[in-house]
Amino acid sequence: MSETQTVRDATFAVLREQGIDRIFGNPGSTEISFLTNLPDDVQFVLGLHEASVVGMATGYAIATDRPAFVSLHTTAGFGNAVAALATARVNRAPLVVVVGQQERAHLALEPFLTGHLAGLAGSYPVWTNEPVLATDVPGAIRRACHEAMQHRGPAVVVVPSDDWPTEYDPSRELVGPVRLVRAGTDPAPVVDDLVAAIEKAQRPAIVAGAGCANQAAWSGLVGLAERLGAPVWQEAFGASAGFPQHHPNFVGHLPGGRAALRRALGDNDLVLVVGTGALRQYVYEPGPLVPAGVAIVVVSDDSEDLHHSRADLAVLGSPAAVCAALAERLPQRGPALVQRVVRSVPPPETDDAFRAEHVFSALAQRLPADAVVVEETPSSRPELHELIPAKTPRGFISAAMGGLGFALPAAAGLRMGDPTRPVVALLGDGSSLYAIQGLWSAARYGCGVLFVVLANGRYAVMDQLAANAGGKGPWPAFDEISVAGLSRSLNCPAVEIRSYADLLSTLDDVIPGLADRNEPLLLEVSIATDSDSTLPASG
Repeated sequence: MSETQTVRDATFAVLREQGIDRIFGNPGSTEISFLTNLPDDVQFVLGLHEASVVGMATGYAIATDRPAFVSLHTTAGFGNAVAALATARVNRAPLVVVVGQQERAHLALEPFLTGHLAGLAGSYPVWTNEPVLATDVPGAIRRACHEAMQHRGPAVVVVPSDDWPTEYDPSRELVGPVRLVRAGTDPAPVVDDLVAAIEKAQRPAIVAGAGCANQAAWSGLVGLAERLGAPVWQEAFGASAGFPQHHPNFVGHLPGGRAALRRALGDNDLVLVVGTGALRQYVYEPGPLVPAGVAIVVVSDDSEDLHHSRADLAVLGSPAAVCAALAERLPQRGPALVQRVVRSVPPPETDDAFRAEHVFSALAQRLPADAVVVEETPSSRPELHELIPAKTPRGFISAAMGGLGFALPAAAGLRMGDPTRPVVALLGDGSSLYAIQGLWSAARYGCGVLFVVLANGRYAVMDQLAANAGGKGPWPAFDEISVAGLSRSLNCPAVEIRSYADLLSTLDDVIPGLADRNEPLLLEVSIATDSDSTLPASG
């Protein structure tokens, strides 16, 4: 990939990587920039009608059990091919179908030969994509190869004609795995591939994701981490904990920015990502995800995790089963790591210095190991992760999508679904207002959740983003709102906490009986906000 200069060059590199050496097509004007002066190692196979083109490709794919590449003209060519594509789908033939489109530069003006292509082939394609950017095209075609094989049918990518000559940065990582294998119900056949990749590494690291948030996956990952002597990171912005965060091999939460991510993983030569994709980010930063020379292997039972990953090898299979099989196959490689020391948070010197970290530290000292912590505190999430480690599966739950309004009602549902475990929801006051009505339901249905609302009367994370952008947001504070008052109006008892001493006294009274509560309680905790704080970089 280092020699590629254009999107077209990068695409042909993907085709070589995937073992594709011929194009079945009937040429049209929207494909000229792709097809003119084909590389010498790519053969063009002409069909005189699109039915013949797709029919030949279908036979070729059946014979080779590999994806066959089809190039179709915009609406006319794609439309002519629909019946043959339907046959390919029913015959379970893997096809990568690239459909030409008019130039992006004037597509909004609907020029001659513009195609309304979405849905034209109905439900016969197994996957359809219209890349948002020209530089997304090579990755989309790589994914089409995998989708065609996994779902046994035509995978369609629509490419405007001016995408092909667009300059392509050769240092840009392609989204999607180079190689994808499927473990099925028995992981043994793919374990050889994973063992070979891991045995090449001298300094492997593990990244655990929300797809490992169950006891079987925790046990498998613990066994594998201890066998490798490898550090274990939690994915950034994960929905739940994928590894016991009080285990000696746990080293923290990955940052969500590329520069910090490269620093975190720079000492490793292989990163094994389990139960999530590689690697989740927040605010875009330039540069690669990991330093050059660091291999990435992904294991997940969710194919979307794999297709959204920058990975050398991806395995579609049960994280628990794959990790257990790996731990049995790999020799003991390193000593156990030394358990990290959780930072001690001294009491605030004054109530004016009473902050979120004091609330988290007080809770960490009192919560039982099986407590479920539901989080929606964007501006103080890093401190929460640092001070309240998840000790059991489902010990931490968050909204992986990032939108507000999840945690308050979800906490009530979690308590309703499993009344044997104590549930604490940690919310910002701004976050709580997105779903405050959920308190009525929690009270009405006897969901004994402790809702802890960190109140500073503003959207702290948005203020941070505005400051990082070099300015100030136009939104006002809302410190006149009483969350406790709203809670009482919805029939949910509430206590206003104005001091650190009040917090400790209330927690000492409530936490011992939290597992047996059948009535919710909201604590509105007035906290100070550090005006010099920065946007959290970890999930």
